[in-house]
Amino acid sequence: MQMNELGRTGLMVSELCLGSMTWGTQNTTDQAHAQIDMALAHGINFLDTAEIYPVNPVSAETVGKTESIIGEWIAKTGRRSDFILATKVSGANGGSVRQGRGFCAENIAEAVDNSLKRLQTDYIDLYQLHWPNRGSYMFRQNWDYDPSGQNRDETVAHMQDVLGELERQIAAGKIRHLGLSNESAWGSAMWLRASEQGHGPRMVSIQNEYSLLCRMFDTDLAEMSVNEDVGLLAYSPLAAGLLCNKYKRDVTPKGTRRALNGTLGGRISDRVWDAAAAYEDIAARHGLDINQMALAWCRTRPFMTSAIFGATDMKQLETSLGSVDVELSNEVLADINTAHKSHPMPF
Repeated sequence: MQMNELGRTGLMVSELCLGSMTWGTQNTTDQAHAQIDMALAHGINFLDTAEIYPVNPVSAETVGKTESIIGEWIAKTGRRSDFILATKVSGANGGSVRQGRGFCAENIAEAVDNSLKRLQTDYIDLYQLHWPNRGSYMFRQNWDYDPSGQNRDETVAHMQDVLGELERQIAAGKIRHLGLSNESAWGSAMWLRASEQGHGPRMVSIQNEYSLLCRMFDTDLAEMSVNEDVGLLAYSPLAAGLLCNKYKRDVTPKGTRRALNGTLGGRISDRVWDAAAAYEDIAARHGLDINQMALAWCRTRPFMTSAIFGATDMKQLETSLGSVDVELSNEVLADINTAHKSHPMPF
């Protein structure tokens, strides 16, 4: 398992990170614990969660359940020091957390304490801002994104206040490092500027969606990431199962994410099927598993710190873990580039 530095922290994290967002809805506690055991046995040392998990669906009744499942595993095994633990505080949301108010300097301490209690740990290695309160173009909002209603001064003051509180949480030993999620190039730059101006700790990572089918990170965010050492933690590197040869236009296996969320969070479009088929064809022609090809490709990207993948059964998990042994040839990479130019934004 390749290890990469998390920002400028000196912490080394595995190239694959085990995601947990289905634990508590699609996966039971025992299944989740078995996944953690297998992942650590295969060299993964990085686990990602969030206060709002599980998903499918997100609901006020299940907020924090995934963190609690992880906390039960930590209490049962005593293996807290064996892995890097990342969680997230929710930005302004539909009401599932803090009545939708998001995070601010006044409520971060409570959010941190609640996560620590559920996780049954004294510290969080990476505390991430799940999405900005001002909104985000992620989650398919890019098609009609309009930032003209934002108030720059309010945003800057909010960032400075939040960093000040997060600095106090770090001083108290409750969190070690900070990261962003679903953030833009401008937003990332402003968080970094606030830190450089002395308002608080520096962001070390950014967790945004990234896969063969979703490559918005490749331009301005990539430049920010490389030059500022704010590495990408890619979520949905398998495009919610579209890169697992699982779904077809008229095929939806029972119990899968698409069976619970018919659009896969807006990823299902008329264009996506031809795009997915193009990558399936590349994998088949080169004798590769498409799941493993998609994850191995993430490893080739210059800004990649870790790809966060999830699984709803042990066979899926084992397949994804096997991607670390896959090296993509120049021919495969060339075919992938050709497919991308033909299908640049399939959803």
